[in-house]
Amino acid sequence: MMVEPMNWISEVVRPKIKTLFKRETPENLWVKCPDTGQMVFHKEVEGNHWVIPGSEHHLKMSAQARLKMMFDEGTWIDVPLPEAATDPLKFRDEKRYIDRLKDARAKTGMPDAFKIGFGRVGSLPMTLAVQDFAFMAGSLGMAAGEAFVRGAETALDKRTPYVLFSASGGARMQEGILSLMQMPRTTVAVRRLRAAKLPYIVVLTNPTTGGVTASYAMLGDVHLAEPGALICFAGPRVIEQTIREKLPDGFQRAEYLREHGMVDQVVHRHALKDTIARLCGLLMNQPAHASLPRKDTVAEPA
Repeated sequence: MMVEPMNWISEVVRPKIKTLFKRETPENLWVKCPDTGQMVFHKEVEGNHWVIPGSEHHLKMSAQARLKMMFDEGTWIDVPLPEAATDPLKFRDEKRYIDRLKDARAKTGMPDAFKIGFGRVGSLPMTLAVQDFAFMAGSLGMAAGEAFVRGAETALDKRTPYVLFSASGGARMQEGILSLMQMPRTTVAVRRLRAAKLPYIVVLTNPTTGGVTASYAMLGDVHLAEPGALICFAGPRVIEQTIREKLPDGFQRAEYLREHGMVDQVVHRHALKDTIARLCGLLMNQPAHASLPRKDTVAEPA
């Protein structure tokens, strides 16, 4: 009878000693730069506002991180957002839409793709709306449309500038025409801001595409963009396949659009706060870093 050889690691070594042969490394310890392939410590990138040191590549930011970066002392008041119908069309593809929403909410901790904050930027009162690409690619649905309108209403009520940080793959297909109806609704909200002579500033981040670009993302009084951001309606691959021609280098990127008049200025993420505070101060005839009413006089939005 033949005896199997003993594996001394699995059979002889006691469980406590086995741990010496196991080395656990956190999955998110490193971040790889999409441009250069450079590996950077996750904490270093996070501390640099999600900009890769060296290459200066701007990674996507969560809505929470964006608001914390923009508001003075990293504090603000969350604007309560209205509820919208969860699954109006009972849509299902490979997965039920309601299950996709549950997964996105668990992943981001947000009810939908928008987060609205009211606070001070450069000591000026300001209302900020941020789209989070991590929530179903920042797609525009009924809840997102309601959130954008609520942000505009808050700016009207508080007489503040309204600043949008866009990041979206376009309209949300699972809501069909109900999603497309948000385009004119948000356009009306922008017109109300204009009628009230309140600045509406758009910061186009990577990516801003589809129905969002075709509506409120391109209706700002001033359009800023982060370096390298993709800004378009249909993406370059779709256009190339349609016209069967090679597109110019950098086509539909922020720098290309600035050269062709669609974007006013490309601003590094580290300079966004000062740039927006300065612009809003000029447009409101109120210098940035001016004194605000005492904190206890700034009421929470209704």
